[in-house]
Amino acid sequence: MTHFKTLMPHIMKKKWAYILGILCLVMVDVFQLLIPEVLRSITNRLQQNLLTFEEVFLYAVYIVLIGIGIAFFRFLWRLLIIGVSRELEYHLRNKLFSHLLTLSTSYYQRHKTGDLMAHLTNDIHAVRMALGPGIVAMTDAIFLNIAAITMMLFTTDFRLTLLALIPMPFLILTMTKFGKRIHTRFKAIQEAFSSITDKTQENLAGARVIKAYVQEEAEMESFFQKSQMLFSRNMDLAKLSGFFHPFVQFLSSLSFIIAIWYGGALVIDGSITLGDFVAFTTYLGLLVSSISAVGWVINIMQRGSASMERINLILTEKPEIIDSLDAKDIMDVDGNITFQGVSFTYPNSQYPALKDFSIVIPSGSSLGVIGRTGSGKTTIPHLLLRLYDPTEGKIYIDDYCIKEVSLKSLREKIGFVDQDSFLFSSTIAENIGFGVDDYSIEEIHEVAKTAGLHEDIMDFPKEYETLVGEKGITLSGGQRQRVSIARALLKKPEILILDDCLSAVDTNTEEKILNALKGKTQNITTIIIAHRVSTLKHCDRIIVLDNGRILEEGNHEALLKNKKLYYDFYQRQLLEEKIQLE
Repeated sequence: MTHFKTLMPHIMKKKWAYILGILCLVMVDVFQLLIPEVLRSITNRLQQNLLTFEEVFLYAVYIVLIGIGIAFFRFLWRLLIIGVSRELEYHLRNKLFSHLLTLSTSYYQRHKTGDLMAHLTNDIHAVRMALGPGIVAMTDAIFLNIAAITMMLFTTDFRLTLLALIPMPFLILTMTKFGKRIHTRFKAIQEAFSSITDKTQENLAGARVIKAYVQEEAEMESFFQKSQMLFSRNMDLAKLSGFFHPFVQFLSSLSFIIAIWYGGALVIDGSITLGDFVAFTTYLGLLVSSISAVGWVINIMQRGSASMERINLILTEKPEIIDSLDAKDIMDVDGNITFQGVSFTYPNSQYPALKDFSIVIPSGSSLGVIGRTGSGKTTIPHLLLRLYDPTEGKIYIDDYCIKEVSLKSLREKIGFVDQDSFLFSSTIAENIGFGVDDYSIEEIHEVAKTAGLHEDIMDFPKEYETLVGEKGITLSGGQRQRVSIARALLKKPEILILDDCLSAVDTNTEEKILNALKGKTQNITTIIIAHRVSTLKHCDRIIVLDNGRILEEGNHEALLKNKKLYYDFYQRQLLEEKIQLE
């Protein structure tokens, strides 16, 4: 139960619902304990030939009233305990999801989406079962065991009760031993479920790539292997449970054998009445069923404990990028950016992405960044947005060191368009307006026109209300990039970063978009990262990165005169354009 400590604050808030629910559950058990007494009285009266029709009717009324009482209190405990477990499930899912959004980017590089999805679904369900039906079964077992044994001892025969209870210690020992194995095997099942969930998510998201490369059979084989692993681990648990439950029932049945053998002898020699024997076996039935339920309780509690252990691993994970204790919000920003001796190495990488990187980007100016793949271009916006913190050096916006600025206010000042151009499964308008709380359709239209997207959108049957599908699958690569540009522009940022976000559009469309952006970003500090020289040639200044260092710096004309790496990029692009024209 130690793994459930995380939920104690929420459980304490709902303690009265749990307490009232348990009291209602106890009332159900009390009513159940009345049934053997009714049967005792009927049997004794019948054995003595004293039972009348009026008494039969009266006993029937008692049974009906007991049934009504059981139904009423059973409804109440279900409403209270199961209701609280559903609230707890809601609370835990929200808590886990909210915590996941606070974790740093590096966390998602170490953990797969499918695994996290399994935590949000299967694991939370197992926790709810433990703290709902599990609590019910455990309370039932404890109360009925104590009450049934007490009634058997004081209303029938002391010797018969002790003999009938002989198998019980063996039963408890068996359930304890099996409980640990169930915990281990269920944890293995959850891990296998995470793996197959991740594989499913990855394959469905990449269905077009799989088809394009004719890898259906290979991916099916890979999926079948993971499915086989999940099946095998489920079967391991099923085999254990398949032996566990019948064995528990077998040990329980030994109590009935003893009760029938010795209890029958007591009835024959007149030590107890037939009614006493009937009541005793009914109490024993309640006792055996409640002890058998302990096996189910252990099973479900161990499953819940294993799942809560996995969830706690996430909840105890601390974000690497957090606000400093004295972090302040920045309101008015000119947009002057300074990188001062910045070096950075990505986690699990042996080579630095940036080395002693220093540059000043004046407010309202535009900086172009070009370089070979892996030269450190994308690391610049990652550090500026504080998705990562530099290993060495400092970054300033105006006179503010970004580590001393709250993450919220820092990121609100920056409009960022990344290489992936990720879109949500909603309408085009909602995707453009994602980063803004309040916007008008006119503003949406304006930024879409600037991004060169408006005409494309108006050709769709539902225009701006067109659903883009998962990750924008219904749009072309260029359209997705332009939606992302429009989204960034709608924020009206003081700093705009475009990270290779025009690679999927042709050069004519690119030229139109850049010209439109130039008119809209005159007072905005702009960083444009690209592989094409044509994207950067109008920038006030261009830097060429190589192995995390600035190799060249200047405007388009000056860099061409240098005839170094930038010149090579330019010549290669001219050759590519010439080949395309031919």
